Amino acid sequence: MPGIRTLVVALLCASLGACAPAPAARTDPEAARQRERPLPYRAALHDYKLGVAHRIVQSSADTYSHPLPEVMKSVVVLEITVDRTGAATAVSIYRSNGYAHLEERALASVAKAGPFAPPAAALLEGAGSVSFLETFLFRDDDSFQVRSLVSNEKLF
Repeated sequence: MPGIRTLVVALLCASLGACAPAPAARTDPEAARQRERPLPYRAALHDYKLGVAHRIVQSSADTYSHPLPEVMKSVVVLEITVDRTGAATAVSIYRSNGYAHLEERALASVAKAGPFAPPAAALLEGAGSVSFLETFLFRDDDSFQVRSLVSNEKLF
């Protein structure tokens, strides 16, 4: 009876597949590190990022505030490291979609905005610097908005 044999093989394959381990979820390592931090640290980092974002926007003429376009031309994520004095000691591209001139504009806007306010001692946790990610949202005219200054309801 080939029909029953096919059914048995199919059931066996299905049950073996159900026993297989689920694929590991891919996570952003920086986001995972930040989720492991206690809530007061995350709140302090959020507040610090807001201050840095305001400083970037104040020092750049190429920003926009409203409306947020439905489709972005480019999204550039930078990793920014600020030392205990407020100097940006390292700024690198964490993620981009390939517009080199917009990557350069994001990097230059951070350099132009510095130095920043020194991070609080609790934020440094005894280290010489603090690192965080900041996202630049570019629209078609190449002006940008800094993600930390955009409310979540505008993004979804």
